Amino acid sequence: MIRVLIADDQPLVRRGLALILAPHPDVEVVGEAGDGAEAVALAPVLRPDVVVMDIRMPVLDGVGATVELARIRPAARVLALSTFDMDEYVVAALRAGAYGFLPKDVSPEELIAAVRTVHAGEAVVAPRLLTRLISTYVRATPREPRPAPAEPGGLTPRELEIWRLLAGGRDNAEIAAELDISVSTVKNHITGIFGKLGVRDRAQAVIAAYESGLVEAERRIT
Repeated sequence: MIRVLIADDQPLVRRGLALILAPHPDVEVVGEAGDGAEAVALAPVLRPDVVVMDIRMPVLDGVGATVELARIRPAARVLALSTFDMDEYVVAALRAGAYGFLPKDVSPEELIAAVRTVHAGEAVVAPRLLTRLISTYVRATPREPRPAPAEPGGLTPRELEIWRLLAGGRDNAEIAAELDISVSTVKNHITGIFGKLGVRDRAQAVIAAYESGLVEAERRIT
């Protein structure tokens, strides 16, 4: 049973999320919180496995709540939600330890799949948003000239190549096809990349790619 705590400052949204999740036999909605501070207070009592967390809330926002939950209830995995696709808070939430991010307009099927995925310890970020968010809000360190980065974390040339493709939004099958290697080989390389970079998942690896200068951040257009 996946114990879920829902945190959102809008009662109607909380009820809607609960109604989507409740019918599934492997999910139990154990509580609702109206802001991040309430979610943090409820977590030790309700012992959620997954916290479906709105990013923008009063009192304590989703980023601050994620930081606190990582401290007091590390077993709870945060799935962040936002109304806004281009939200700098999302990158902050991923840095703080959120396991995933979805826009609030996802389908019920996508939401329940994401809850199950983060409960299993894997990252979830809507593919259409990940690269755009990070390239917009993560500022790469300027380097001149720009050859391949000098083996950050001791990565091999092949690992650097896979890291670059991963940061460009490719999934494992696409990386395997482009490099003419098996998907299992890609997975093995990615596990090694995560270990050498000291990151937990794909989202944090992409952030690291932009911050290291491996991938150029796009200029934000206002």
